[in-house]
Amino acid sequence: MDTAPVVNPSPAAAGAEEPRHPFLVALGERVRTLRSRRGMTRKAVAVAADVSERHLANLEYGTGNASILVLLQVADALQCPLAELLGDVSTSSPEWLLIREMLSGQDEAALRRARVAIAGALGGADSTEAGRRTRIALIGLRGAGKSTLGQRLADDLGFAFIELSREIEKFAGCSIEEIHALYGTPAYRRYERRALEEAIQIYPEVVIATPGGLVSDAANFNLLLSHCTTVWLQADPSDHMGRVAAQGDMRPMAASREAMEDLKRILAGRSAFYSKAELHFNTSDYSLPQAHEALAAQVKALIGR
Repeated sequence: MDTAPVVNPSPAAAGAEEPRHPFLVALGERVRTLRSRRGMTRKAVAVAADVSERHLANLEYGTGNASILVLLQVADALQCPLAELLGDVSTSSPEWLLIREMLSGQDEAALRRARVAIAGALGGADSTEAGRRTRIALIGLRGAGKSTLGQRLADDLGFAFIELSREIEKFAGCSIEEIHALYGTPAYRRYERRALEEAIQIYPEVVIATPGGLVSDAANFNLLLSHCTTVWLQADPSDHMGRVAAQGDMRPMAASREAMEDLKRILAGRSAFYSKAELHFNTSDYSLPQAHEALAAQVKALIGR
């Protein structure tokens, strides 16, 4: 595997050599967004994909991928989306195609109504509104206060409190870091789902502090949204960094000399998913006692207690 150091061409230099195709630029943006959402460095993705870091950098910058343009031209000639040519799941049956066509072009509000309606149609009894009200899931990046405020909120409500990361480690019999190192991300997501399913099944009244990356997995996030009232705990980037450093935990930013920029990219990649929460609460606006009091009041108002 090519391990040559990455040299990122400047936009001006790249533009002088060869104009970048808009499709490749957009593709590169999507790759960067997905990488940030999962909290992975470029090096980590390159190793996992068994490609050189230089090749991945070119992909993210929108250069050196003429072969995919051929597929795009073929799709245009066939008058079908590129996803259909590649065999995306939403092209696998007439029903999928009809549903996709109905949702195409809808705004975020309409798509959310459709998602909630589908979840209600497919979910079991536990996904009722009453069941959701007594399960509070705290989402957000590490350092937002999910563990500290979650325990206090649970005590205030008289609910159980669990940290999903600890439940995942119990299922796996090893630490989160060891799960990723030994078995990879797919195995971690399976443990994450098992832990979440058990929490939902066992606890009718609970506050759940979730891992920051849970929103990166659509299946697990759908499960959470269907069964829990969600609260996005936010904080200023400097507060996130300071709190994580105080805990002695810098993953996945430990290998980066630009940890703050990494954190901001991760937040940017996940914010659209975090924002699906019914309540947004910025912990940087308060001292810890004030944050507890204000959060408890807002959650009680939200769930009608």
